[in-house]
Amino acid sequence: MEDIKLLISLAKKGAIGDKVKITLRELSKEIGVSPQTVLRKLDAMEKMGYIKREVSGKKTFVEITPEGLKLLEDIFDEIGKILYGNYILGEVVSGIGEGKYYVEQYKDRIKEYLGFTPYPGTLNILIIFPKTIYDALYNVEPIIIPGFTKGGRTFGDVKAYKVRIDGIEGAIVIPSRTIHPPRIAEIIAPVCLREKLNLKDGSRVKVEVVK
Repeated sequence: MEDIKLLISLAKKGAIGDKVKITLRELSKEIGVSPQTVLRKLDAMEKMGYIKREVSGKKTFVEITPEGLKLLEDIFDEIGKILYGNYILGEVVSGIGEGKYYVEQYKDRIKEYLGFTPYPGTLNILIIFPKTIYDALYNVEPIIIPGFTKGGRTFGDVKAYKVRIDGIEGAIVIPSRTIHPPRIAEIIAPVCLREKLNLKDGSRVKVEVVK
């Protein structure tokens, strides 16, 4: 773990594609170990091919090698798979009352593209983790529910992402024009989720993203 923290610290200092001057004291404070431990870890990382060092007098310069960058990329990918695109944690909040109207307008298309007849309304959750709905869904391909014109009014495309809450299939829907901030997720389902799961404002909800 300390090796990874040290590599991240070097990357933050700009040791990517260029050599940067480092001091053992500064690095030791950043990763919470002694300067002697930092020196040993730098020696080990250099032997493994993750960094290159150059000493000029009393100054030490370090650059992360392509192998070191690959290690960081692999770690980032693995963390992303674990933390993003799998689950959303949020709290139930009240909407502004427009969900029922819009679900009714798109009802037939939701049935066609998502395979269920939606309950006329949405469950709104304030996202606690990750930061925004876009972080949660960044690696998931949406199902596009195409827009239409009805009664002289244009209804735009809607992006839908299949989800599951306590075994109940549903979908997060993001209209092409939305008034909700990126920390609010609107969820449709074939049942009233509030009633079925006994939810109220402030209830914690774990949403599984179905890929």
